[in-house]
Amino acid sequence: MSRFVVVRMGAYSIRAGRRALVVSCTLAITALALALLGLCLGGGSWTAPGEVLAALAGHGDSVIVVREWRLPRVLAALVFGAALGLAGAVFQSLTRNPLGSPDIIGLDSGAYTGALFAMTVLGGGPAYLAAGSIAGGLLAAGAVYALSFGSGLGGLRLVVVGIAVNAMLTALNSWIVLRADMEVALAATGWNAGSLNGLDWHEVVLPVTVIAALALLLAALAPGMRQTALGDEQALASGVRLDRLRLLLVLAGVGCTATVTAVAGPIVFIALAAPQIGRLLAGTAGVAPAPAALSGAVLLLAADLAAQFLLAPESLPVGVVTTVIGGCYLIMLLARRTRAARSR
Repeated sequence: MSRFVVVRMGAYSIRAGRRALVVSCTLAITALALALLGLCLGGGSWTAPGEVLAALAGHGDSVIVVREWRLPRVLAALVFGAALGLAGAVFQSLTRNPLGSPDIIGLDSGAYTGALFAMTVLGGGPAYLAAGSIAGGLLAAGAVYALSFGSGLGGLRLVVVGIAVNAMLTALNSWIVLRADMEVALAATGWNAGSLNGLDWHEVVLPVTVIAALALLLAALAPGMRQTALGDEQALASGVRLDRLRLLLVLAGVGCTATVTAVAGPIVFIALAAPQIGRLLAGTAGVAPAPAALSGAVLLLAADLAAQFLLAPESLPVGVVTTVIGGCYLIMLLARRTRAARSR
């Protein structure tokens, strides 16, 4: 039996590994199950699944609770988690390093710096927050690349430079918050934890649309990503235009990270852990975008459910829970690397 499945849609065809396809379907079902649980449990009160499904169809007494209060938050968790998983897949693929994710190499901090500038100088409107986050993320990416010039986008040097840039931007962000007015400082400090609390349709629709467009772009770039994972020489031999591909991948990856940051604040470690979890489950040689996105959606939705009920009736910012997940992941990664080094 072939290890690959070919799906044809008119003139286009997609070849996927059988195991990766099964894992992706399993993760998608898990995400939908968690989404249903979130719609049933949101706000600390239980609504029966049948009543939730009826409310989604516009019937029953729970329509407002389910469709207007719970659904935007659940949708945001799914889409934002997928976006962070995709961003992590992009940068881990480009750097060929499992630590090469936006929250490690300073892109999250850069997006937060841009958002802080928008909040403190430009008044903090939604458009300014989005533009500031994207500009800050791109400037951070440019600074990391410029400071690691000579090693390209791969290797350990870029990761180390990114960690240093992240530390400097974190210090800058703290200084901006300390110098801001009290109301702005309090809002920025709470937002920095990364939270999905209180999101409504007005805040969710545009970011979801932007992330969907970026996901389509990354789907179109996925074949080139797979070629670059095998090495620059093989990618060039297969006709991949590396400079153009890398530029588009960086723009898409920063766009995913900055869009999430502009709405929910910097939600850390999902972009770090999701691509590697997806790769291990799917058994792929490199980081595959689809398992990474689905793993990110499952991780963020599960973390948000935990954040709502760990200290019920109080709701934690989801970034607190993802930080714990990321810390455990880093310890596991360090232990695996240590065992691998000792066995050589």
